[in-house]
Amino acid sequence: MAHRYMLTVRSTDIDVIGHVNNAKYLEYMEWARFEWIWEQGFTLDELRRRAIMPVVVNININYRKELKMREEVTAITTVVKVGEKSFVIRQELYNAADVLVADADVTMVMIDANTRQSISLPVELKETLLVELPKS
Repeated sequence: MAHRYMLTVRSTDIDVIGHVNNAKYLEYMEWARFEWIWEQGFTLDELRRRAIMPVVVNININYRKELKMREEVTAITTVVKVGEKSFVIRQELYNAADVLVADADVTMVMIDANTRQSISLPVELKETLLVELPKS
């Protein structure tokens, strides 16, 4: 099931051209990722307790349409692929007219927070990801 996160473009998101700066699209996706993973039970406190962290190792983003100040944006996160130590999610940003303005495939790896080495995904997270994975 796709996760939805709503936000409004702020004045501080705008660049000198008068539209949302490209880096802000990534920030919007980051906010949505944090909400999504927290809803899976992996809050910051829980991640610290387990001494694990999901880290982004790759993002491929397509900028499709500009966003302007005060626009309402919906970020949609879905699972694309699940591995032993990593997973891929697709994030899409839509404006209020339901037009796709940006999309990205984000690869994340779970690491041990102390050793900074990749580790297997926690069983509960992997099970949740597999349930969210679209059936072929």
